[in-house]
Amino acid sequence: MKIQTPKYLAFASVITLFLAACGGSQTPAGNPGAAQPPASYPVFTIEAKDATLNSDYPATLQGEQNIEIRPKVDGFVEAIYVDEGSVVKKGQLLFKLNAPQYQQDVNNAAAAINSAEAEVNSAQLLVNKTKPLVDKDIISHYELESDQFALNTKKASLAQARTSLANAKTNLGYTTITSPVNGVIGTLPYKVGSLVTSATTNPLTTVSNIGKVYAYFSLNEKQLLEFSRTVKGSTIKEKIANTPAVSLILSDGSNYPDQGKVETIGGLIDTETGSASFRAAFPNPVGLLRSGSSANVRIPQLVKGGILVPQRSAYELQGKHFVYVVDNTDKVKSVEVQIMDLTAGQYYVVTGGLKIGDKVVYDGNSSLKDAAQIKPEVMTADKVYQDLN
Repeated sequence: MKIQTPKYLAFASVITLFLAACGGSQTPAGNPGAAQPPASYPVFTIEAKDATLNSDYPATLQGEQNIEIRPKVDGFVEAIYVDEGSVVKKGQLLFKLNAPQYQQDVNNAAAAINSAEAEVNSAQLLVNKTKPLVDKDIISHYELESDQFALNTKKASLAQARTSLANAKTNLGYTTITSPVNGVIGTLPYKVGSLVTSATTNPLTTVSNIGKVYAYFSLNEKQLLEFSRTVKGSTIKEKIANTPAVSLILSDGSNYPDQGKVETIGGLIDTETGSASFRAAFPNPVGLLRSGSSANVRIPQLVKGGILVPQRSAYELQGKHFVYVVDNTDKVKSVEVQIMDLTAGQYYVVTGGLKIGDKVVYDGNSSLKDAAQIKPEVMTADKVYQDLN
């Protein structure tokens, strides 16, 4: 028996085959194999910018004068007239030592002077008595010369006695100790009743004159060469004069309000550390800085019309730095750049590899490859360099 297919079923089959034949060569828009549009990346144009580069160097602070107060004579501490941290003036009384032997030396020297003066007077009387007799040739001239020599000896003894008295008074004066300068009192290791001598290891205290404070820091050979090249001047004196004012970063990270000035540069490189010593002076009107403190000296370096690139725009590979530059067809190319060791905050200072007007990808370097097509999203200079303001 012959079975016939209904006409509508045959027509549907033909339509299905036609559609399959027409659509088999086309890929729907959402398919993975379809061409993807270029990804968007923020891009900025290189502009000339001014920036200040800061170099920080660890420093030790010392007062203008740090004078150890030591006893010159032996004795017991009888009185202490200051406290630790006290501000003192030059000549102010600090300590009193109990040393009665020096008063006795004064008394003995005074008595020796009285005795020597009596002997001088006696010898002078003898000379006065002998001289007329010699003039009348009653006695020989030899007697007068002998008496004169005796008088001179007594006068010398008197002078020696007076010197001894002066020395005794000087030693007695050492029992009263005053401040040699204006400053601040340090620690007081000895209390009342302590025996001190001129050979005592620790000083009675230290007086620090901190009206001006010195910050001592060092630069290694490479930093010293960079300093010499960037600071104007043909002599060390001229370079010091042209060095910009420096700042002080305190141990808590805060900025000291007064700026300082580099005053000296060591003439030798320390063979052990490979560095040269510098000294910067800072005014200290309120006594905030103290001797022995630590801080960082910050030396600024001004860059005029430099090429600055955000650090996030660069990537590092085998010790070299690269950025992606966008060409006129919106394709990217990896370009090696040379940068300074110092950074301007979050920006590299580029010394080679880029020029003014180049377009650089701001962010997203990890997903880019050479010759990749992108859709640039233009960033304004104000947004790119906002951290410089």
